[in-house]
Formats: sequence, structure tokens, C-alpha cells
Amino acid sequence: MKKSKQFWVFAVLAIAIYAAVQFMISGGFLNNFYSNTLIFMGINIMLAVSLHLVIGITGQFSLGHAGFLAVGAYVSAIMTMKLDLPFFAAILIAGIAAALAGLVVGIPSLRLRGDYLAIATLGFAEIIRIIFLNIDYVGGAAGMQVTHLTTWTYTFICLFVTILVIVNFTNSRHGRACIAVRENEIAADAMGINTTYYKVLAFAIGSFFAGVAGALYAHNFYIIQPANFGFLKSIDILIYVVLGGLGSLSGAIVATILLTVVSTFLQDFPETRMIIYSLVLIIVMLYRPKGLMGKMEFTDYLKLWMRPKGGSQHEQ
Repeated sequence: MKKSKQFWVFAVLAIAIYAAVQFMISGGFLNNFYSNTLIFMGINIMLAVSLHLVIGITGQFSLGHAGFLAVGAYVSAIMTMKLDLPFFAAILIAGIAAALAGLVVGIPSLRLRGDYLAIATLGFAEIIRIIFLNIDYVGGAAGMQVTHLTTWTYTFICLFVTILVIVNFTNSRHGRACIAVRENEIAADAMGINTTYYKVLAFAIGSFFAGVAGALYAHNFYIIQPANFGFLKSIDILIYVVLGGLGSLSGAIVATILLTVVSTFLQDFPETRMIIYSLVLIIVMLYRPKGLMGKMEFTDYLKLWMRPKGGSQHEQ
């Protein structure tokens, strides 16, 4: 009953946010710059939340998220530009293709741990980028022209589904098994948890939503190039998760919003943008080494704020 109430509160709040933004866009209160910033922010949140499942919940250090983003982007572009499929079908196929790519890289590499896993996933992302770089069918190094189909509505629906699925997965017995793997993989294995299965499962789910974000990313711009999906893109997504706090979905969302706003409004100052961007990261990590929210969620803070100052009389 409590979980159901939380869901409906989340759903009503999300619908209110969507309606307010859609009203401002339709009424001309938000120009193309601000509406595009909101769409880009939503895409970044999807990437951060999907990587949060892999790193924050399952504890697997992956640097290959840009590769899954690239798979989703190019597959969706092929579906719409070459095969004339509708956009919603292209989004779904892009997610499935990225999930399959996640399985291909996850099954052999997730037996590795720590730095070795990071290197393996980074190598996969670079392989994907080089493959698209050398395929003339998708434009090679020059890139592929894509029709602008991404809207605030598409972005909101995909973002809502992403957060809903990952929150429910995290709170399920599968999510608890993933958390057990994160805390102590050897102990989890000794307790009978199939650690490889759950690592691959989390990796595939995260890859799926990265692919969906890739479809939105590709159709939000008029051209996609392999250079858009390099090593630095994976680092950007990783920063969202680490800055927000490993294990905190709310933290990943807050950090993504903060850094997207900072990056967007400083793009007119290319010489100083990265300096200020880096200073923000350094200051936050100095004063909040566990991230903006640590392992806590918004609901945890609400419980703390609503708790009586004297505590319960039965507490010892």
C-alpha cells in the first residue's frame, strides 16, 4: 500500500511537470533554446540513471556507456532514415539493439572486476565508435543526417519509463541481489546468488535505456558523428553518477541537472567553460566526497525532515 501511494505521488508530480513544461512550450514562453536544453537534460538523466544501475546499484565500474549510446543513435537513425519506420518503433528497436550489445560485451567481460572491467568496457565503446567510423552506409567520419523527431513529449515518456523501471527493479528481490553483489560479491556468491547473472542482467537493462537515450539523442540533432560518442562522453556520464553519489538515483538526477545547466549556459565561453566546469566538480567533491546525496534518496530526506525532533518514545 505504501509503495502504491509513493508511485501515485510520483506519477502525479511527473504529469504536473510535463503539463507545465508543455504549456510553456506551446504558449511560446520557452523558446527553442530552452526547450532543447530541457530535452537534452532529459536525455542526460536517462543516461545517468541507466549507468547508476550498473555502477551505483551493482557496483560494476563501466566506461562503455557511450558505446551503447552510439548503438542506439545509429540503429534508430537507420530505422527512420533508411527503412522509413515510425519513430516510436525506432526507439524500441534501438533499445533492444543496445541491450543485445550489452549482453555481447557483458557475458564475457563481467567476469572481470574493477579496473579490468573498466578497461574492457572502454575498449568495447571504442570498437563501436571505430566500426561506425568506417561504415559508409551511415556516413562514416562525415556523419549521418537525421530528421529532427525528438520532442519534449517523447523525451518525457521515455524518461518516466526509465526511472519507473529502474526504481522498481532496485526495490525488487533482483535489485536487492544486485546490491548484495555490490557490497560483497564473494559473500553474495556464497549465499547462493548467481552473481554473473545479476551483473549481466543489470548491464543489459542499463544498456537498453542507454540505447533509448541514443535514439532521442540522434533525432534531437540534424547530424550524428562517431566523434560524438568518444571516451569523453563516457566520462561525462560517469561524472553525473559519481557527483550525485554512488547508490543514489536522486543524486544522479540532481547532478545531471546541475552539470547540464552549467555546461549549457557556459557554451558561449569555450575557453573558460571547462575550467569553471572542473572547479564546480572539485568544490563539490572537496565538501561532499560521497557525492551530493551520498546513498540517500529524496524520500529518505523527507522521512528525516518529517520525523519528530524528540523521536519515538519507544526508541532506545
